[in-house]
Amino acid sequence: MIQAVNLQPLDNELPSHFADRLGVLYAKTVTTQHKKDNGQFFTPTEIAHFMARLVRPTKGKLKILDPGCGTAILSSSLIETIILRGDAIKEIELVVYETDIDILPYTQATLDYLEKWLQGKKVGFKATLDTNDFVLENKDCFEQTSTLFYEPKNAIYDIVISNPPYFKIGKDDKRAVVAKSIVWGQPNIYSIFLMTAAKLLKNGGELVFIIPRSFAAGNYFRAFREAFFSEVEIEQVHLFNSRTDTFNRDNVLQETLILKGKKQKLNGHLPNILLTHSNGVSDLDKPTEKEYQANELIDFNTKEKILHLPSNETEDKVIKLFKSWSGSLHKYDMQISTGPVVSFRATEYLYEQYENGTKVLVPLYQLINTGKMTFEYPVFKKGKPQYIQFCEETKPLLLPNKNYIFLRRFSAKDDKSRLVAAPYFVDISQAEFIGVENHLNYIYRPKGHLARNEILGLAALLNSKLFDTYFRTFNGNINVSATELREMPLPPLEDIKEIGNQIILTNNFSQSVVDELVNDYFDLEHIFAYEQN
Repeated sequence: MIQAVNLQPLDNELPSHFADRLGVLYAKTVTTQHKKDNGQFFTPTEIAHFMARLVRPTKGKLKILDPGCGTAILSSSLIETIILRGDAIKEIELVVYETDIDILPYTQATLDYLEKWLQGKKVGFKATLDTNDFVLENKDCFEQTSTLFYEPKNAIYDIVISNPPYFKIGKDDKRAVVAKSIVWGQPNIYSIFLMTAAKLLKNGGELVFIIPRSFAAGNYFRAFREAFFSEVEIEQVHLFNSRTDTFNRDNVLQETLILKGKKQKLNGHLPNILLTHSNGVSDLDKPTEKEYQANELIDFNTKEKILHLPSNETEDKVIKLFKSWSGSLHKYDMQISTGPVVSFRATEYLYEQYENGTKVLVPLYQLINTGKMTFEYPVFKKGKPQYIQFCEETKPLLLPNKNYIFLRRFSAKDDKSRLVAAPYFVDISQAEFIGVENHLNYIYRPKGHLARNEILGLAALLNSKLFDTYFRTFNGNINVSATELREMPLPPLEDIKEIGNQIILTNNFSQSVVDELVNDYFDLEHIFAYEQN
């Protein structure tokens, strides 16, 4: 039996406003840690209404799903928007999922008031509050796949609307095991919610989610993107320029987006995607917008299926320039890998200072040794060993000392640049082997050596404003994965070498010179003029 909440609706109050007041009341009763443990970020009313307006049902009888519903503000906003808009709806069945027992009385209060409100509108209503785990309860949907001629028996919903929980789960978590077909590494629960919802939709059904943008790229979400884009046609994506405004009540710093899609197989047909932007919540009703063909934002021909999300005209032009290039690391006989030395697994072989003696020590290169177009070694800092012992146990972890480009795998959230590439030349160390720590990626030529002009040219490009702008169109987090860089289009190798030659001539590795050289070489004044204006 769910206890009653001591809060009553106001006269003629909208269900979504009542749900919002219930959310505020609930938030005062629990700790920040409780909300974090449950992945709870409560949707502001303005965002809930914006999401609701994206849905355009065509039937008079609807079955709606709201998984991870909280106080049911999203489903309330959706239903009241549909009814007040005058859509000819006669009957609504609503199923909401919520596992946090502390919030259930608040959820039930919203559902009770929603039923009463709909009675006044002469709309039939049935609500089910399911307290089971959403993914585990619907695990069967991962065993069936819809086709053009077959719809699984559990595809029963016309609309799914959700602000799912956001947190990582272990690969042995029951939910990750159920969704193993879309899981790689350590998954985030929100992507499993999104895929489950897609599978539960009828053909032609609509879904609207507010989620982090991390799914747009990266290895962890590759299987998810492959599956999701094959089942759902994306119709609209809304981006927020501010990371603080979306969930400001919960003090959350998160790059989020709103995704609107329709359950529909592409079958060779490429739909248009509407991309809209607002700075935050206050200007949500006045978004900028631009329409794209789906293949302008998603390259369906690659394994990665990266989703590009340009936020202005500059980024549009940069994406077009990159699409005109056909080069890649692979085509130029280059590879990118991740540093093999994981410090905490090799502590007994690591040294902060060089020691003369019977042990042979070789350099260990870390994040702190790298900067944009700069490499400094050694850098003595407590907890950042600069040497690794050369012995039988460490041999598999060491690399031959040759020419490389080192790239940081992580950037700070507010770094001006996501890409930090440091040129490294063999003559920096006399050692035959070197160690590269796991927080660095490295670019190399497996069969042979990278020439000096190749290293400087490619490092300059990676450090340039041009490449940083392109990278930000799909990467919404601080991770810089080898997979993303492996797929990144590159200009002709001769262009890379020529940029390297110019840097050798100027002998100036500063960021301003790098950007000037790259901008001049590709005649980018017209691209970055938009930003200056």
